[in-house]
Amino acid sequence: MLRSPFFYSLFFVFFLSCQKEKNIPVQQNNPKEKDAINIRDKAILDLQNKNYNTAFYNFNKSKIQFENLKDSSFIIYNLIQMASIQQINGDYYGSKETLTEALPYIKKKDIYSAAINNYFGIADKELSIYDDAIYYYKEALKDCNDSISRKAPLNNIAVVYILKHKYDKAIEILKSILFQENITDKTFLKTQARILDNLGFAYFKKGLTDEGLKYMEKSLEIRNNLNDLYGGIESNLHLAEFYTKTNPAKSNQFALEAYNSATTSNSVDERLKALSFLISNDSPNKNTQYAKKFILLNDSITKIRNNFKNKFAKIKYDSKKEKDENQKLRLEKIENELSLQKVKYQRIFFIIGIVSLFFLLLYLRKFYQNRNRIEKIKTAYDTETRIAKDIHDELANDVFNTITFTQTQSLEIEATKETLIQKLDNIYARVRGISRENNDIDTKANYAVNLKEMLSTYNTPETNVIINSIEKVNWDLVEEIKKVTIYRILQELMVNMKKHSQASIVVAKFDSNAKTIFIDYTDNGKGTEKSKIIKNGLQNMENRILAIKGTITFDTEPDKGFKVKITMPK
Repeated sequence: MLRSPFFYSLFFVFFLSCQKEKNIPVQQNNPKEKDAINIRDKAILDLQNKNYNTAFYNFNKSKIQFENLKDSSFIIYNLIQMASIQQINGDYYGSKETLTEALPYIKKKDIYSAAINNYFGIADKELSIYDDAIYYYKEALKDCNDSISRKAPLNNIAVVYILKHKYDKAIEILKSILFQENITDKTFLKTQARILDNLGFAYFKKGLTDEGLKYMEKSLEIRNNLNDLYGGIESNLHLAEFYTKTNPAKSNQFALEAYNSATTSNSVDERLKALSFLISNDSPNKNTQYAKKFILLNDSITKIRNNFKNKFAKIKYDSKKEKDENQKLRLEKIENELSLQKVKYQRIFFIIGIVSLFFLLLYLRKFYQNRNRIEKIKTAYDTETRIAKDIHDELANDVFNTITFTQTQSLEIEATKETLIQKLDNIYARVRGISRENNDIDTKANYAVNLKEMLSTYNTPETNVIINSIEKVNWDLVEEIKKVTIYRILQELMVNMKKHSQASIVVAKFDSNAKTIFIDYTDNGKGTEKSKIIKNGLQNMENRILAIKGTITFDTEPDKGFKVKITMPK
């Protein structure tokens, strides 16, 4: 009892278009790419067999391997399939988050951007965000290069107009995409039947019942001739609704036919819809029977879909954690290898010195490139710029002093070697700190993903960072300066937690209404006295939030954790 197969028909054209990835030749000398493709092929088979958990896990695993190979086309393909599985199982917010992950990998408008926009449209339609759904369907339409491929998104747009009771617009679109010539191809006939059924339903909802019945009956006839069991469900449901008021007995016939076909196809939503007609049409005795079935089925599917949502989120979380742990192991291996080569200190010194200077030049270049863009918040960040310059000057002195040290001291002495290693470690750590803390912030479409990733970097075996409901905030409506402020405040909170709190659990919760954003930060660390907050450097957070007319409150006591409540206007 999973998400109804009805949704396959909405994006099947796009699903097929992505199948071209299966035919991309594999480099025979790259076993890692072969392995990633084999995992993806296993995921495709799992999806076809409706093993959704396993399919999602394998698509995600394949995606991670292709990230290491830097193959954007395969990454996009896997993310699209992951989003489709989430939509099949009713996880529309999760699917939008997954689709957003794919956006940075799209290099040009093609079938991938069409598929992604189509999925965004489906998600927003099911969430009743109809204007956004139409927007995304129209974006998908821009990437359809022929009249055949344009029929699917146009049909989807018409369906949304029917839901919005704009029947004239729906009828105009559907009439324009009907096949006017005689067709025999099975796929085209299925498309024709779907368009005819929606056109007839739009006429019926507008009040033109004779015209509507003609098209809906023609659609059902085509579907029956094609033995299109799934398409017939939709036709029977529309006809059941058509006869609800004028001929309840006939409405029941169509509803029962839809219910039986939906049961065979394991199409839960269509079974529920058919039962709703049978409950409203039938006698009291049968009403009770159908109502019991409806309640049982509805409760079961709700539990199962919630379970799927949790599993999908956990698969993503576990893979991210595993990836971070692998990265940590790789870094430890590098450090161990460096420690075994102490006899090459001078070479290591020059390598680190070059890398250090490269990071400094990269930082300064990024700073000057983005100076115009941060002009609006120049006053708030003048202090940070001066601090960064001072650190640079001091670091340059440290590099010079270290060079002098190697020229004037004997590196054969063990104590001198240890002193040199310590100096190099200090220089390297400070360069990494400068680079990380002064990176530019992406305030565009990837803002929420980058914000979540920044918070997740503080996940360690000792500290579990939990991020709740970040998708509830429509970040597109938030000003850029406020996005920067949120990012920097949360970054300072996480740094403060890392240095002082010794917390094992950290929770960042997001919420919003039409005008305001709410952020609650909580950790179970050792806390502090409120009088010491300024001394701990948290006064800077209050200055940031006041500059954008927001509020921030701190709630902390020794050994009772640390809580921060932030509110700000959008």
